[in-house]
Amino acid sequence: MGRIRKREWIALVEEYSARVSYYVKCEITEFKDDNDLLQHPPQGDVIVALEVNGSRLSSTQFAQKLESWSRSGQGRISFVIGGSDGLPAAISQMAHFRLSLSDMTLPHRLARVFLVEQIYRAQTILRGEPYARES
Repeated sequence: MGRIRKREWIALVEEYSARVSYYVKCEITEFKDDNDLLQHPPQGDVIVALEVNGSRLSSTQFAQKLESWSRSGQGRISFVIGGSDGLPAAISQMAHFRLSLSDMTLPHRLARVFLVEQIYRAQTILRGEPYARES
């Protein structure tokens, strides 16, 4: 929800999105507000709602979830980050999984950077590449 305006934040998102794109297709869709999101909900995707009360996973557990979702046959995974008031209840209810990135509150721009980095990290974990350094 919302746009990232500062070049520094955009650069970070673009850097990690490009890294993710080496492994899987990655696209980011921004919505103006809750109504815009509700009018264009992800269709046919595995929907992962980022919510403060969602499940907390290690990077390795997240990688395993990504692999499981990818093998589920639904094709795409949509991660939905809400605005300052969180996600609309209708989107939260349609989610297949609720994920918390932290017990702390994160602004959406930081959550986006954190999420795309974790998706990249997950791809390296699944392939046993040295970036992750997970044991």
